[in-house]
Amino acid sequence: MSEPILSTRGLSKSFGALKAASDITLDLKPGEIHAVIGPNGAGKSTLIGLISGTLAPDDGQVALAGQDVTSLGPEDRAKAGLGRTFQISALAMEDTVLENALLGAVGATRQARRLFSPVQRDTALTERAMTALTRVGLDKVKDTRCAELSHGQRRQLEVAVALTLAPKAFVMDEPMAGLGAEGSKTMTGFLDTLRAEAPILLVEHDMDAVFALADRVSVMVYGKLIATGTVDEIRASRDVQDAYLGSDA
Repeated sequence: MSEPILSTRGLSKSFGALKAASDITLDLKPGEIHAVIGPNGAGKSTLIGLISGTLAPDDGQVALAGQDVTSLGPEDRAKAGLGRTFQISALAMEDTVLENALLGAVGATRQARRLFSPVQRDTALTERAMTALTRVGLDKVKDTRCAELSHGQRRQLEVAVALTLAPKAFVMDEPMAGLGAEGSKTMTGFLDTLRAEAPILLVEHDMDAVFALADRVSVMVYGKLIATGTVDEIRASRDVQDAYLGSDA
């Protein structure tokens, strides 16, 4: 049986009296998409923060490719191979598509931050960035300012920036958010192919996308995991229906 690429063990986080995450244990296996779903306030954003390093756990451990990364910050976790996309865009809106991708490429090569002009003269960095942009279909708009992109294109660019890191695993926070039906369909198809490069931990409210993509689904409610299983198992779970999906699942 394949060892997990990403795993959490007993992750817990409180904010005062609020237990936002309680003893969360889950894993992400090679080649899979593992979705985390739940109602607003369930603790999904806290879990992502704990996994990506923007939050420090009160208890528990995060491991990436067998390495304990619990004490590492977000930049060091990215360098270790954790590629993250955000619910709210973290792109530099006044920079071009290529410049945004180059930021990721610089981080991937563990080079100190440098001025853009010498970075753009670095052939290896530019090739890495352009390869990622081509992968997501944005190579033709490389000189366009990010602010001029459509919402769907910005989502694609976030994935391209993550790809420049040559990640071992992706953590994606609502990649379908703000996309229309056609945009969600396009992104779903793209993510389905992306799992071959690195497995994806997917936090998403779009149940059509989740059920189309996920190999396994974990359900969070009030900071706790109440179920993990295949799509069919989650759909059939009375506990999950009562807590989140409802009887129409």
